[in-house]
Amino acid sequence: MSILFGIKYMKINTIHTDKEEYLQSAINLADFPKILYSLGKLPSQRMPTVAIVGSRKPTRYGIEVTHQLAYELAQRGIVIISGLAFGVDSIAHRAALEAGGSTIAVLGGGVDTSVIYPRAHLDLAKQIVQQGGAVISEYEPTSTPLNWQFLERNRLIAAMADIVIVTEAAKRSGSLSTATHALNLGIELGVVPGGIYSPMSAGTNALIKQGAHVITSVQDVLDVIMPAEKAQTSLVLGQTPEENTILRLLTSGERDGELIQAKSGLETSKFLETITMLEINGLIKPLGGNQWTIH
Repeated sequence: MSILFGIKYMKINTIHTDKEEYLQSAINLADFPKILYSLGKLPSQRMPTVAIVGSRKPTRYGIEVTHQLAYELAQRGIVIISGLAFGVDSIAHRAALEAGGSTIAVLGGGVDTSVIYPRAHLDLAKQIVQQGGAVISEYEPTSTPLNWQFLERNRLIAAMADIVIVTEAAKRSGSLSTATHALNLGIELGVVPGGIYSPMSAGTNALIKQGAHVITSVQDVLDVIMPAEKAQTSLVLGQTPEENTILRLLTSGERDGELIQAKSGLETSKFLETITMLEINGLIKPLGGNQWTIH
């Protein structure tokens, strides 16, 4: 099945979830779908994954903290997952892309471009796929999204994450349903605290009272989801988005130079320039035979 996406045809992939290593922890959800539809591909193996959700109309504070967390986590090779919605969701996706990282959007409707919602984020969906991420859904590709499906898909966002972070949410925010799913599934829940007089932080501050992890920095997230030795590996940072893309692929276990270049999407000259700078700066080392690893 193919669809017109800009000027290129992109295949809609059918994912059998029980065969995807990346999803093995997620399928513990009792009603996790056996089949997902996607544009792009999921990571080939399990990688640290953080869900970032929140208000569709965030304040300046919510915008800033969402962008900072998503950007810095993506720099460290962590996959950012959210729902492509207005507000916090789209901010998190875009920050991950800006950092040269990977991000996954879970939709409440089909992935065919004729029905992707919101329509204003069609270009964002394209960018996610082009940068090696995925746009996925449990619904038939041409399914028109229905209101109740957006709440239903939130269980998938929670199930696929190592921690769900709510950056800003009012008392009745729909994003709190994702937090509830995380709690029911035994998945870690983190919350960015907000001002006690801000109605847009009433929901997040209430979650803190219920025992959610307080998140004020990326290190707070790493402390929750990673053993100390794994966190140290993830802190390898480059100086450009291209360097971070290569470092993310190496951190995920990829070693072959040709495959790394293909997955990075970099032109040969840019790839060689980038990998040379990474070696000069002592961030990576050659293993011989065009094989590389984190130094």
